[in-house]
Amino acid sequence: MTTIHLIHSEPAAAALRQALQAREASRRGEAAPAAGPAERVIALADDLTVGPLRDIDEAGDPGATQRAAFWQRLGGVPETLARDDCAALAAVASTDAHVVIWHTHDAADQLALRRVCYRLRNAPQRLNEVRLAADELCGPPDAAALRLQARLPDAAPISVLRITRLALEWQEAKFANGETRRWRDNTFTSGTWADLDALILEILGAALPTGTTPDAAGAASAPWLACDTLGAALVRGGAGFTVGEPAVIWRLRELAAAGELRLREDMCAARASATETVTATTSHRSSAAHPALPHAAASLSLSR
Repeated sequence: MTTIHLIHSEPAAAALRQALQAREASRRGEAAPAAGPAERVIALADDLTVGPLRDIDEAGDPGATQRAAFWQRLGGVPETLARDDCAALAAVASTDAHVVIWHTHDAADQLALRRVCYRLRNAPQRLNEVRLAADELCGPPDAAALRLQARLPDAAPISVLRITRLALEWQEAKFANGETRRWRDNTFTSGTWADLDALILEILGAALPTGTTPDAAGAASAPWLACDTLGAALVRGGAGFTVGEPAVIWRLRELAAAGELRLREDMCAARASATETVTATTSHRSSAAHPALPHAAASLSLSR
Protein backbone atom coordinates (compact mmCIF):
# COMPACT_ATOMS: atom_id res chain seq x y z
CA MET A 1 0.00 0.00 0.00
CA THR A 2 1.16 3.53 -0.74
CA THR A 3 2.56 5.58 2.14
CA ILE A 4 2.30 9.35 2.03
CA HIS A 5 4.73 11.32 4.16
CA LEU A 6 3.67 14.84 5.22
CA ILE A 7 6.22 17.29 6.58
CA HIS A 8 6.26 21.06 7.03
CA SER A 9 8.49 23.09 4.66
CA GLU A 10 10.07 22.18 1.34
CA PRO A 11 13.67 21.92 2.67
CA ALA A 12 12.54 19.30 5.20
CA ALA A 13 10.59 17.49 2.47
CA ALA A 14 13.67 17.43 0.23
CA ALA A 15 15.74 15.87 3.02
CA LEU A 16 13.03 13.28 3.65
CA ARG A 17 12.86 12.36 -0.05
CA GLN A 18 16.63 11.88 -0.02
CA ALA A 19 16.32 9.68 3.07
CA LEU A 20 13.69 7.48 1.41
CA GLN A 21 15.77 7.18 -1.76
CA ALA A 22 18.83 6.16 0.27
CA ARG A 23 16.84 3.51 2.12
CA GLU A 24 15.51 2.12 -1.16
CA ALA A 25 19.01 2.12 -2.61
CA SER A 26 20.38 0.17 0.34
CA ARG A 27 17.59 -2.41 -0.01
CA ARG A 28 18.25 -2.93 -3.72
CA GLY A 29 21.98 -2.50 -3.62
CA GLU A 30 21.78 0.29 -6.18
CA ALA A 31 23.45 3.67 -6.30
CA ALA A 32 20.47 6.02 -5.89
CA PRO A 33 17.13 4.98 -7.38
CA ALA A 34 14.26 7.39 -7.21
CA ALA A 35 11.61 6.73 -4.60
CA GLY A 36 8.97 4.46 -6.05
CA PRO A 37 5.21 5.08 -6.19
CA ALA A 38 4.81 3.35 -2.81
CA GLU A 39 6.51 6.28 -1.05
CA ARG A 40 5.43 9.90 -1.58
CA VAL A 41 6.53 13.03 0.26
CA ILE A 42 4.35 16.13 0.38
CA ALA A 43 5.61 19.42 1.78
CA LEU A 44 3.04 21.46 3.70
CA ALA A 45 4.40 24.94 3.01
CA ASP A 46 1.79 27.21 4.58
CA ASP A 47 3.00 28.70 7.89
CA LEU A 48 -0.13 28.39 10.01
CA THR A 49 1.28 30.37 12.94
CA VAL A 50 0.29 33.68 11.33
CA GLY A 51 -2.72 35.04 9.48
CA PRO A 52 -6.43 34.10 9.33
CA LEU A 53 -7.51 30.46 9.68
CA ARG A 54 -11.28 30.57 9.87
CA ASP A 55 -13.01 28.55 7.12
CA ILE A 56 -9.68 27.17 5.88
CA ASP A 57 -11.11 23.62 5.77
CA GLU A 58 -14.59 24.43 4.51
CA ALA A 59 -15.87 23.21 1.15
CA GLY A 60 -14.50 25.38 -1.62
CA ASP A 61 -11.72 26.53 0.72
CA PRO A 62 -12.98 30.11 1.29
CA GLY A 63 -10.36 30.42 4.02
CA ALA A 64 -7.64 29.78 1.44
CA THR A 65 -8.74 32.93 -0.37
CA GLN A 66 -8.41 34.91 2.84
CA ARG A 67 -4.96 33.47 3.46
CA ALA A 68 -3.91 34.16 -0.13
CA ALA A 69 -4.84 37.83 0.40
CA PHE A 70 -2.89 37.82 3.66
CA TRP A 71 0.27 36.41 2.07
CA GLN A 72 -0.08 38.80 -0.86
CA ARG A 73 -0.14 41.66 1.64
CA LEU A 74 3.08 40.41 3.24
CA GLY A 75 4.81 39.50 -0.03
CA GLY A 76 7.73 37.14 -0.46
CA VAL A 77 5.71 33.92 -0.76
CA PRO A 78 3.81 32.26 -3.64
CA GLU A 79 0.20 33.41 -3.91
CA THR A 80 -0.92 29.77 -4.29
CA LEU A 81 0.67 28.71 -0.98
CA ALA A 82 -2.54 28.22 1.01
CA ARG A 83 -4.48 26.69 -1.90
CA ASP A 84 -1.67 24.22 -2.62
CA ASP A 85 -1.82 22.90 0.94
CA CYS A 86 -5.63 22.70 0.84
CA ALA A 87 -5.48 20.74 -2.43
CA ALA A 88 -2.77 18.42 -1.12
CA LEU A 89 -4.71 17.58 2.04
CA ALA A 90 -7.92 17.04 0.08
CA ALA A 91 -6.07 14.63 -2.22
CA VAL A 92 -4.60 12.75 0.74
CA ALA A 93 -8.01 12.47 2.38
CA SER A 94 -9.50 11.01 -0.80
CA THR A 95 -7.05 8.08 -0.89
CA ASP A 96 -6.73 5.04 1.33
CA ALA A 97 -2.96 5.43 1.74
CA HIS A 98 -1.17 5.23 5.05
CA VAL A 99 -0.08 8.70 6.20
CA VAL A 100 3.01 9.57 8.23
CA ILE A 101 3.18 13.09 9.61
CA TRP A 102 6.71 14.17 10.56
CA HIS A 103 6.89 16.99 13.11
CA THR A 104 9.13 18.77 15.57
CA HIS A 105 7.98 20.72 18.61
CA ASP A 106 7.94 23.94 16.57
CA ALA A 107 4.61 25.79 16.53
CA ALA A 108 4.18 25.56 12.75
CA ASP A 109 4.81 21.79 12.83
CA GLN A 110 2.37 21.32 15.70
CA LEU A 111 -0.35 23.22 13.86
CA ALA A 112 0.26 21.17 10.71
CA LEU A 113 -0.03 17.99 12.81
CA ARG A 114 -3.37 19.13 14.23
CA ARG A 115 -4.68 20.09 10.81
CA VAL A 116 -3.80 16.68 9.35
CA CYS A 117 -5.48 14.95 12.30
CA TYR A 118 -8.61 17.02 11.73
CA ARG A 119 -8.71 16.28 7.99
CA LEU A 120 -8.22 12.52 8.56
CA ARG A 121 -10.14 12.17 11.83
CA ASN A 122 -12.65 9.81 10.20
CA ALA A 123 -9.90 7.40 9.15
CA PRO A 124 -7.69 7.30 12.27
CA GLN A 125 -6.23 3.91 11.38
CA ARG A 126 -4.33 5.57 8.53
CA LEU A 127 -2.46 8.08 10.67
CA ASN A 128 1.11 7.64 11.92
CA GLU A 129 3.74 10.06 13.17
CA VAL A 130 7.45 10.54 13.70
CA ARG A 131 8.37 12.97 16.46
CA LEU A 132 11.57 14.82 15.63
CA ALA A 133 13.93 16.97 17.63
CA ALA A 134 14.48 20.39 16.07
CA ASP A 135 18.19 19.74 15.46
CA GLU A 136 17.41 16.68 13.34
CA LEU A 137 16.40 19.01 10.51
CA CYS A 138 19.33 21.40 10.97
CA GLY A 139 22.59 21.59 9.09
CA PRO A 140 23.47 20.57 5.52
CA PRO A 141 20.76 18.70 3.57
CA ASP A 142 22.84 15.52 3.35
CA ALA A 143 23.29 15.46 7.14
CA ALA A 144 19.56 16.04 7.73
CA ALA A 145 18.73 13.26 5.26
CA LEU A 146 20.99 10.82 7.12
CA ARG A 147 19.28 11.64 10.41
CA LEU A 148 15.83 11.24 8.87
CA GLN A 149 16.84 7.93 7.29
CA ALA A 150 17.70 6.63 10.76
CA ARG A 151 14.25 7.68 11.97
CA LEU A 152 12.24 5.97 9.20
CA PRO A 153 11.58 2.83 11.32
CA ASP A 154 10.16 5.01 14.11
CA ALA A 155 6.84 5.79 12.42
CA ALA A 156 4.16 4.83 14.93
CA PRO A 157 0.33 4.92 14.90
CA ILE A 158 -1.43 7.83 16.55
CA SER A 159 -4.09 6.73 18.98
CA VAL A 160 -7.73 7.49 18.22
CA LEU A 161 -8.01 9.44 21.48
CA ARG A 162 -5.03 11.63 20.60
CA ILE A 163 -6.26 12.22 17.04
CA THR A 164 -9.60 13.39 18.45
CA ARG A 165 -7.90 15.75 20.89
CA LEU A 166 -5.55 17.21 18.28
CA ALA A 167 -8.42 17.68 15.81
CA LEU A 168 -10.39 19.54 18.50
CA GLU A 169 -7.39 21.79 19.22
CA TRP A 170 -7.17 22.63 15.52
CA GLN A 171 -10.85 23.59 15.53
CA GLU A 172 -10.23 25.82 18.55
CA ALA A 173 -7.29 27.53 16.80
CA LYS A 174 -9.44 28.19 13.74
CA PHE A 175 -12.32 29.53 15.81
CA ALA A 176 -10.02 31.87 17.78
CA ASN A 177 -8.68 33.13 14.42
CA GLY A 178 -5.93 35.17 16.08
CA GLU A 179 -3.39 37.24 14.18
CA THR A 180 -0.63 34.97 15.48
CA ARG A 181 -0.57 31.64 17.31
CA ARG A 182 1.90 31.06 20.14
CA TRP A 183 2.94 27.59 21.32
CA ARG A 184 3.79 27.55 25.01
CA ASP A 185 3.55 24.76 27.59
CA ASN A 186 1.97 22.43 24.99
CA THR A 187 -0.87 24.91 24.47
CA PHE A 188 -1.75 27.31 21.66
CA THR A 189 -2.84 30.83 22.52
CA SER A 190 -3.74 33.68 20.19
CA GLY A 191 -1.48 36.70 19.85
CA THR A 192 -1.61 40.03 18.03
CA TRP A 193 0.70 41.94 15.71
CA ALA A 194 0.94 44.54 18.47
CA ASP A 195 2.49 41.89 20.74
CA LEU A 196 5.07 41.08 18.07
CA ASP A 197 5.77 44.76 17.37
CA ALA A 198 6.40 45.43 21.06
CA LEU A 199 8.84 42.52 21.20
CA ILE A 200 10.67 43.75 18.09
CA LEU A 201 11.11 47.20 19.62
CA GLU A 202 12.20 45.66 22.92
CA ILE A 203 14.87 43.58 21.18
CA LEU A 204 16.13 46.55 19.17
CA GLY A 205 16.23 48.63 22.35
CA ALA A 206 18.17 45.91 24.18
CA ALA A 207 20.76 45.99 21.38
CA LEU A 208 21.72 49.57 22.29
CA PRO A 209 25.00 50.04 24.21
CA THR A 210 24.52 49.93 27.99
CA GLY A 211 23.41 53.24 29.42
CA THR A 212 22.20 54.74 26.16
CA THR A 213 18.77 55.46 24.75
CA PRO A 214 17.61 55.48 21.12
CA ASP A 215 17.74 59.30 21.22
CA ALA A 216 21.22 59.42 22.74
CA ALA A 217 22.57 56.78 20.37
CA GLY A 218 21.76 58.85 17.30
CA ALA A 219 21.40 57.66 13.74
CA ALA A 220 25.10 56.99 13.25
CA SER A 221 25.83 54.88 16.33
CA ALA A 222 22.56 52.97 16.83
CA PRO A 223 23.13 49.23 16.32
CA TRP A 224 21.52 47.60 13.27
CA LEU A 225 20.06 44.10 13.38
CA ALA A 226 19.64 42.04 10.22
CA CYS A 227 16.23 40.54 9.48
CA ASP A 228 17.34 36.93 10.12
CA THR A 229 19.13 37.92 13.33
CA LEU A 230 16.01 39.68 14.54
CA GLY A 231 13.85 36.66 13.66
CA ALA A 232 16.04 34.37 15.78
CA ALA A 233 16.00 36.90 18.62
CA LEU A 234 12.20 36.98 18.55
CA VAL A 235 12.11 33.23 19.18
CA ARG A 236 14.59 33.53 22.05
CA GLY A 237 12.66 36.52 23.37
CA GLY A 238 9.46 34.54 23.79
CA ALA A 239 7.47 35.10 20.60
CA GLY A 240 6.12 31.57 20.99
CA PHE A 241 6.61 30.65 17.32
CA THR A 242 9.30 30.84 14.67
CA VAL A 243 8.65 34.17 12.99
CA GLY A 244 9.23 33.69 9.27
CA GLU A 245 11.09 36.25 7.20
CA PRO A 246 7.99 37.54 5.34
CA ALA A 247 6.30 38.36 8.66
CA VAL A 248 9.43 39.98 10.09
CA ILE A 249 9.95 42.18 7.02
CA TRP A 250 6.27 43.18 6.97
CA ARG A 251 6.29 44.24 10.61
CA LEU A 252 9.56 46.15 10.13
CA ARG A 253 7.99 48.05 7.24
CA GLU A 254 4.89 48.85 9.31
CA LEU A 255 6.97 50.03 12.27
CA ALA A 256 9.21 52.10 10.00
CA ALA A 257 6.16 53.76 8.44
CA ALA A 258 4.98 54.62 11.98
CA GLY A 259 8.39 56.13 12.79
CA GLU A 260 9.21 53.53 15.47
CA LEU A 261 12.39 52.29 13.80
CA ARG A 262 14.71 52.94 10.87
CA LEU A 263 15.42 50.56 7.98
CA ARG A 264 18.28 50.23 5.59
CA GLU A 265 17.93 48.86 2.07
CA ASP A 266 19.53 45.57 3.19
CA MET A 267 16.62 45.11 5.63
CA CYS A 268 18.60 45.86 8.78
CA ALA A 269 16.67 47.70 11.48
CA ALA A 270 17.52 50.03 14.35
CA ARG A 271 15.44 51.87 16.94
CA ALA A 272 14.38 55.33 15.91
CA SER A 273 15.39 58.23 18.14
CA ALA A 274 12.75 60.01 20.20
CA THR A 275 12.99 62.98 17.85
CA GLU A 276 12.32 60.80 14.83
CA THR A 277 9.35 59.16 16.55
CA VAL A 278 7.78 62.53 17.45
CA THR A 279 8.37 63.84 13.94
CA ALA A 280 6.79 60.75 12.39
CA THR A 281 3.81 60.93 14.75
CA THR A 282 3.25 64.63 14.06
CA SER A 283 3.51 64.04 10.31
CA HIS A 284 1.01 61.19 10.56
CA ARG A 285 -1.50 63.39 12.39
CA SER A 286 -1.10 66.32 10.00
CA SER A 287 -1.81 64.08 7.02
CA ALA A 288 -4.75 62.28 8.61
CA ALA A 289 -7.20 64.01 6.27
CA HIS A 290 -5.30 62.73 3.25
CA PRO A 291 -4.88 58.97 2.77
CA ALA A 292 -1.19 58.05 2.79
CA LEU A 293 0.31 56.16 -0.09
CA PRO A 294 1.47 52.58 0.70
CA HIS A 295 4.99 52.48 2.20
CA ALA A 296 5.35 56.26 1.90
CA ALA A 297 7.99 56.52 4.65
CA ALA A 298 10.67 59.01 3.67
CA SER A 299 13.96 57.75 2.23
CA LEU A 300 12.91 54.10 2.25
CA SER A 301 13.87 52.04 -0.78
CA LEU A 302 13.21 48.40 -0.03
CA SER A 303 13.76 45.42 -2.26
CA ARG A 304 10.93 42.91 -2.36
